[in-house]
This record gives sequence, structure tokens and C-alpha cells, in this order.
Amino acid sequence: MSIKHFPKTMKALLLAAALAGASGAALADDIKIGFNSDMSATGSADFGISALAGARQAAEELNAAGGVLGKKVVIVERDDVGAPPKAIQNTNELVDNVKVNAMLGGVNSGNMLAWLHIVQQKKIPTISPVATATDITGRYAKSPPNYVFRVSMRDRDQIALLAAYAARASKTGKIAIIADTTGYGQQGAKDAVEILGLHKITPVANEKFGPKDTDMSSQLNKIKSSGADTLIVYALADSNAHVMRSLEKINYFPTTLASWANLSSPFLRIAGPELAKKMIFTASITEDSTPESKALYDTLMKRDGRLPTYVMAAQAYDSVKLIAAAMEQAKSTDGEAVQGALQNLAQAKGVIKNYEKPFSADNHEALSVKDFRLVRWIDGKVVSVDDEFTRAITPDDLKL
Repeated sequence: MSIKHFPKTMKALLLAAALAGASGAALADDIKIGFNSDMSATGSADFGISALAGARQAAEELNAAGGVLGKKVVIVERDDVGAPPKAIQNTNELVDNVKVNAMLGGVNSGNMLAWLHIVQQKKIPTISPVATATDITGRYAKSPPNYVFRVSMRDRDQIALLAAYAARASKTGKIAIIADTTGYGQQGAKDAVEILGLHKITPVANEKFGPKDTDMSSQLNKIKSSGADTLIVYALADSNAHVMRSLEKINYFPTTLASWANLSSPFLRIAGPELAKKMIFTASITEDSTPESKALYDTLMKRDGRLPTYVMAAQAYDSVKLIAAAMEQAKSTDGEAVQGALQNLAQAKGVIKNYEKPFSADNHEALSVKDFRLVRWIDGKVVSVDDEFTRAITPDDLKL
């Protein structure tokens, strides 16, 4: 039967199949890196959008220089819409159907933890360029080979820097903690108590609030009554903004420290530019920390017109560069070979830093507390904090 006699729907299906076949043939010899992240559904979507932009830019640069092992690098993205079942479905599709050579994780630790068993079983080298939960790189650490690596800011490392600053900045030694009741917030609060203990500091207050609460005045008044002059907050961006608004409401402004969650635009939008300035938080890089960083930021802005969270773009950019360097060192895209090469990678040039032996069999974290900095929002941009306390922090202060 001629195709002209087929119903329109059948013609459409045949055309789609033909295009898919052509696309598959064209991509058959490409190096495919899967990207599985929320990019539309939750408050973390901006992180996913930014990380994808950085990954794509790294691939473009590699391809402009001849590719990897003479092959084109392609980023194959999937939106997990912030839902673990969708994240698992995406991973199965990328691994089994697209046949990716490597994976980049998403922004939500819970979603990524839901699908790690797939890449571990299928021997797909995977790097988390955003998600920070300790168990992401730790889950398979005791049953090597571990196929999961990270180029991001582990939560406990962030708290080590916050605690070091708090210990230096507090004039009274009275430091308090407030965190949301999610697993993220309560693990952060637990880590903060433990790490402050290494500084021989016991928090004078440790309060909590619900993740949808917008008024924390009651808890903050208790902290104010404790005499705390320094406050560590552990929650997501919108909650952190409401903490700042509640501090304003009770006219109480201790030195306020928090995680990199405040890089997300909801913090700036809800808190407003003046209150946002009062929060000091962690980051691995800023837009203008080096000429190379500024060049990458300018390129991404020129290409995409917007970049919600540059730090995520930089970490994903470096993740792709590390995967490429490992493939070149292994002279292979085979999963086992690339995993071994990542663990023994001599060097790779990134924008956050130039990596020399970033990983080992026992350490799958490319960044550590030594690579982090403290930042704040100034005039709509994230800038480094350079004060007497940051300058006074020594390696001995960074206790883990």
C-alpha cells in the first residue's frame, strides 16, 4: 500500500519513526552524556536549567576542538519534574535506549539517590554537579568500584566553612541554629551541632520550622532571648528569605549564615535586595572570581539570555570536562575504563580550578571545603565576602 493511502495519524507515526531512526543513526557514534534533572517543576528548577547550560557549553567547546577521541560530545537532557519516579524512568531510558556513555545527576538529592542503583549496576560513570547529600558518593564507597562522583559542595563541607566563620565572627560565643523540618534541614542542623562542637561551642538555641512556614518570629524571638549574636540557617531558598523577613519583623539582625541554597532566585525575590545583603552563604565560584569565570559567564549570558545560578553552570561545565579528560586518558568510552580513569585522573582544566588528581579510589569528591568561599547578594549579583573574619580563617579552622 502506498503511504498516500495511510490515515494521517499513521503517516505521522511513520514519519516520526523515520526521523527517530535517522537521528539514532546520526548519533550512533557520538559520545552521549545524559543529564537528568528538574528543570521546570520545583524551586530547584533554576539550578537544573543553569547546570544544563554549563554542560552544553563544555560540550560545544570540546567539539570545537575536535571532540573527545575524535567523536562529537552530545548532552542528552531529561526533565525529572522534581519527582523520583520520573527521575528513575528517565535514567532507565537514557541508559537502556539512548545508551549514554556517562551521566550527570540532577539538583535534588532525593531524586538522584532514587536512581543511583541503575548507573551503578550498568557501570555508567556518573557525576553529580549539584546534589549535595553525603550518600550520593558514599552509598557504594564500601563496595567498589563506585561509579558515582561529584563536582559540587557537600553539605557537611559547607557547614565546616560556616562554623569556622561563626566561631571567628561571634563576639560572645553565643551561636544559634534554625532549620526547616525536612531531611535536608535537620541533617544540616545535626552537622552544625557536631561541627560547632569541634570548635568547643554549644549552640545556645536550636529551633525548627515547617518547610511551608512564612513567619518564624516565635522561634527567632526565642533565639533573640538566648543572646545569640550569630545564627546558622539551614533550609531552602524561599524559607531562608522568610527567615530574613521574620528577623526584620522583630528587629533582630545577628550575623546570619546559610548554605548555597540562597543562590536560587526565590531567595532574592522574596527577601528583597536589602535584606538579601544581610545573609552570608557558601559558593564554589562567583561570576567574576577569575577572568576565565567571567568569560564563561559572559558566553552563557550571550547565548541563552539568562542564567539563574551561575555556580551550577560552572560545576556542570567542569563535570563534563572531567568526563572528557577521563575518556581521553582511558582512550575509551567503556564504563569500567572511564571509572578507573576518573579515579586516577592526572589533571583536567576547569573553570572553578585546574584539577590535579581530583578523585581517588577512596575519595569521589572533586571539591572540598578548601575550594569554597563565602558570598552574599549585592545589587543582584553574588559577590565574595572579604572581611576581617574571612581573612582570619585558617585551614585549622575548617573542622570536619
